[in-house]
Amino acid sequence: MNHAGKVIEGLMRAELDRYTAANPVSRRLADRAAEAFPGGVPLHWMRDWATPFPLFMAEAKGAELVDADGHRYTDFCLGDTGSMFGHSPEPVVRAVTDQIARGVTAMLPTEDGIAAAEALASRFGLPFWQVTTTATDANRFVLRWARAITGRSRILVFNGCYHGTVDDTFVRLVDGRPVHRPGLLGQVIDLTDHTRVVEFNDVAALEAALAPGDVACVLTEPALTNIGMVLPDEGFHAALRHLTRRHGTLLVIDETHSISTGPGGWTRAHGLEPDFLTLGKPIAGGIPCGVYGFTAAVESRMRHVQAGVPHGHSGMGTTLSANALAMRTLRVMLEEVMTDAAYAGMVALARHLARGLEAAIARHGLAWHVTQIGARVEFHFTPAPYRNGGEAAAAMRPELEQLVNLFLINRGVLIAPFHNMMLTSPATTEEQIARFLHAFDACAAALAGHA
Repeated sequence: MNHAGKVIEGLMRAELDRYTAANPVSRRLADRAAEAFPGGVPLHWMRDWATPFPLFMAEAKGAELVDADGHRYTDFCLGDTGSMFGHSPEPVVRAVTDQIARGVTAMLPTEDGIAAAEALASRFGLPFWQVTTTATDANRFVLRWARAITGRSRILVFNGCYHGTVDDTFVRLVDGRPVHRPGLLGQVIDLTDHTRVVEFNDVAALEAALAPGDVACVLTEPALTNIGMVLPDEGFHAALRHLTRRHGTLLVIDETHSISTGPGGWTRAHGLEPDFLTLGKPIAGGIPCGVYGFTAAVESRMRHVQAGVPHGHSGMGTTLSANALAMRTLRVMLEEVMTDAAYAGMVALARHLARGLEAAIARHGLAWHVTQIGARVEFHFTPAPYRNGGEAAAAMRPELEQLVNLFLINRGVLIAPFHNMMLTSPATTEEQIARFLHAFDACAAALAGHA
């Protein structure tokens, strides 16, 4: 182990001891939970934090979280985007309280759903919408529709992409070859038979992959957001749209993370023209909900396909999708919470946060860089931005990422437990950003010359 590795290891030991001493109630709850949950948590992702045992939440409001031991945290993770507009916004609290008394789910439409669809159409520029329970479902159903209306079986994704737990997207490039994503469990079908994968920003590779004319759709985020943050080159999206149209391939834009860009996501901010748009996580204020929108041309092709098959289960939809509670909270979020004014404040705070990070990094001579997509900010352990998922994966330093994450937790600040992601919300304050920057500066100082 080199000197830098020894420094990180020593700091990590100290932070683990500090966390353990400070959180006896969470420790007791973790021991109890281990008797009921594998790994001591109801969802294994909850073990992805750098903590030696889970930090148990007692309550959360706005941009602050309180744990079981009574410690208060400034929350920049915000449920890894699920609470991007703050924990329990007041309009959502009122809507949930009222709607639960009126009924939660009946497998019947409501007027709230119409208003929500109208708001989505106005916001994103796509006239037709369907509602799911998660963004994963939205992406899964869109892939099924794309294959049905094109008659093609293959899809294309970019290396390092993230589209929820959609099987078709669990493909990566290793030494230029498509392979199953590392760690994938229980996969019995070779996904590379029907999924092509190329590097983001590689127009030549994209064109070659689409040239055979057998790709139903390209599914992509506007910028890769779950392997660090990889921004598109100038002109990349124009080339992507041109090539998909030339080869009769549908374009699906997944805005689930990039909704941080602005009220209409990256799509509206940068004038993208997708055939489908998918979105989930924060749009119903923490109530499970996902949506997918599509053009009038796509809707016409959908009707044509449906007319040619017998009545039966389409393979799309779940019983709780578009329930009355989700529709009410979706409407309220679109009309009262995800406003232009809210975004203006969030983005300004994120810019302040990003500049503070850059100043600390420069002050301590660290070869790191910072990226920002609207209200979403990340710092990376390389001096220059990545151009694709392969570069981002190669640059990852999990031991350093874990140390920074735990260091911040121990000083009352939460960021996402992976790839150093932070979000500002309408509830985030200048004081909270100052608290975060103070803790980050202390971490940078401890690492200076070693990271």
